[in-house]
Amino acid sequence: MRTSGAGRIRGAAVGVLLLAGCGALTACGQSPSHPQGHGQGQGDQAARADRTRYPPGIGRWLRDRVPGRARQVVAVYGESVTSARSTVVLYERQGSGWRRLRSWPAHNGRRGWTTAHREGDRRSPVGVFTLSDAGGVLPDPGARLPYSASSAFTPPSYWPTPKHHDFDYVIAIDYNRVRGTSPLDPRRPLGQSRGGGIWIHLDHGSGTSACVSVSRSAMTYLLRTLDPALHPVVVMGDRRSLAAQPTP
Repeated sequence: MRTSGAGRIRGAAVGVLLLAGCGALTACGQSPSHPQGHGQGQGDQAARADRTRYPPGIGRWLRDRVPGRARQVVAVYGESVTSARSTVVLYERQGSGWRRLRSWPAHNGRRGWTTAHREGDRRSPVGVFTLSDAGGVLPDPGARLPYSASSAFTPPSYWPTPKHHDFDYVIAIDYNRVRGTSPLDPRRPLGQSRGGGIWIHLDHGSGTSACVSVSRSAMTYLLRTLDPALHPVVVMGDRRSLAAQPTP
C-alpha cells in the first residue's frame, strides 16, 4: 500500500519491533514488479509439506523478536535493499517446526527497505510486527482477524486507474498504530514523522510507498487463514537484512 494519508485514509500506529512506517494514503503503491518464479499462490505438495525449525532466510536478530506464542508468520523476502520486488511466504508452526503453506510474488516500497523508516521515504520498514486488524472497501470475505468494511478505504479518484482497487482488502501491519482498531485509525503513538498506515493490500503491478502488496487471491487466502488465536506476525525486509545475525 502506499503511505496512508491522502485525506480520507489515514493509517495508524503501534506494535513495532523495529523502525518503519508509511506516509499518507496517497503514497501506497508505485514501483517495479516482482519476479515471477517465486510462488504461484497455489503452492505445491513439496512446499506444503516443508517443515523447518525456523522460517528459512531469517537470522537470529529478527527471529528473536518473534513472540514465543506466534504460530503464524508472514515472511516478506525483499529482492534487495533498493528493490520494490519481493516474495511473500506464509508459514504456520506445527509442533517444533514451521510448515510453509503458500507463497506469492509481491511488491514493497518503491525505494526498497529501511531500518529507520520516516514518513514519505517510500521505503518499507525492516522488522517484526504483529498483525491484528483488517478491513477494506469490500464486505468481509470471511476474515478471522477483526474486519472493518467501509467506503472510507476508497482511494482518491485522482489516483491512477490501476490503483483504484488497492484497498478492496487490507491487513494492517502493526507499525506505529493502535492495535485493536480499524486500519483507518489515524493515531500514531511514535509521532507523525515516523510514518504509519502500512498495510498488506492488493497489488497494482508496481512498488508501493511503504506497504506490501499481493494478488487478490493471496489477500483472500491470508484474510481467511490468519487467525488471532495463532498470534500472526509479519517478518519483513530485504533478504540480506532478514538473514543478518546479531553483532557479537
